[in-house]
Amino acid sequence: MTDEEIRALWHTMTAGWARGDAARFASVFAADVDFVNVRGEALSGRDAVESGHARLFATAYRGTTLAASVTLIRRLAPGLSLVHATSEIAPAGVVTHAQAVVRHTGAPEIAAFHNMIPKGPPR
Repeated sequence: MTDEEIRALWHTMTAGWARGDAARFASVFAADVDFVNVRGEALSGRDAVESGHARLFATAYRGTTLAASVTLIRRLAPGLSLVHATSEIAPAGVVTHAQAVVRHTGAPEIAAFHNMIPKGPPR
């Protein structure tokens, strides 16, 4: 698994977001993903991530784009990486930071994801 293959997961997410395509956005997550959104709500499974984002794309975030940047990739064990990413939703101006665990024993997938809105300016 290369760093580019891991970064490709975030490219797929941003492409799905730009199209308002919740299925494409959620496709990078494992079927059994543990996902915590920016409001601290825990979602279990890819289907929950997809349905939650479908609601967002149909309402508050309709027509927005997501720009994401992977800022850290750390191999934890064979087939497992810790990833940090920042993103910005435009034109809403929402900036987020996410920490994810990527499994790559087969096709790479995000097994755990915790997203938050940082408090205060970046240091």
